[in-house]
Amino acid sequence: MPAKPLERFAGRAEIAHAVQRVARQISAERADGTVLVAVLKGSLLFVADLVRCLDIDVEIDFLALSRFAPDSGRVRLLKDLEHEVADKDVVLVEGIVDTGLSLNYLMGEMFRRSAASVSVATLLDRRARRILPIKPDYVAFEAPDEFFLGYGLDWSGRYRNLQDLFICDPKSLTLEPDAFVPLLY
Repeated sequence: MPAKPLERFAGRAEIAHAVQRVARQISAERADGTVLVAVLKGSLLFVADLVRCLDIDVEIDFLALSRFAPDSGRVRLLKDLEHEVADKDVVLVEGIVDTGLSLNYLMGEMFRRSAASVSVATLLDRRARRILPIKPDYVAFEAPDEFFLGYGLDWSGRYRNLQDLFICDPKSLTLEPDAFVPLLY
């Protein structure tokens, strides 16, 4: 059975416009500067474009989380920050926010480290899956309850480098992992 076709959710121009809008909001609200903490790996392209659009003083750091352990609801840090966030305004940068569980953990971790403030910027806000009442402060796109590929978002480590954002059926990729490789070239 061939893979179902990808549906383009946002093209390069739409993404660029959304990133610029988010950067203007952050710059207006954080004129004294901020620390961007990018959550790897899904936010990588978003944070790279975002930081180039900011017109404020900015520091960048990165962290990575494990997936939720089965039946535990727990994650762990795989890569920790290299710099202190104590007394600094932090913007967590996510590729996608859905249940809010990981984000809740990360926000708590920033406050445990004495961050002056913590806000959230996300490429995609998928509220349909929200479990915790967390609302990102800066949202590039409201997202339907679908699976996304491209612009940093992946399937099994693949397709992050697609320049557009696509909606796809993950079952199709399970059956045919290379289905969309021609889009990469």
